Amino acid sequence: MPKLLIEQPFKSMSNPTPTTNSNTNTESVSTTQTLPGPLRCLIAALISATITIGCYALTSSIAQTFANKPLPTSNITAVNIAIAVRTLVVGISTLATTIFGIVAIGLVALAIQVSIQRLKQDKL
Repeated sequence: MPKLLIEQPFKSMSNPTPTTNSNTNTESVSTTQTLPGPLRCLIAALISATITIGCYALTSSIAQTFANKPLPTSNITAVNIAIAVRTLVVGISTLATTIFGIVAIGLVALAIQVSIQRLKQDKL
């Protein structure tokens, strides 16, 4: 009887102690992170807003195309599948539009927050 292939991956798990890499330098790792600049946030927000506008145009075009083409009414199963596919396509396109729009708004808010924090640091 041949050996099971499942046994082989578990052979490496017999050593419970993980090996450490001696080349890592713990002194170079910084625990503090610097925030991006407000200009960088606004450029990223502009890119995201541009993608949002493109996704909105695509969603609108898809919805208009689906509205102008009637479904074939000969088979109930085909109509139900067509409705489900149309709903999924418009839903995914709308989801992409919404996500990019929320990201753009969040990046503008981050730019405002970073600007306020930098102004507070300059006053101190």
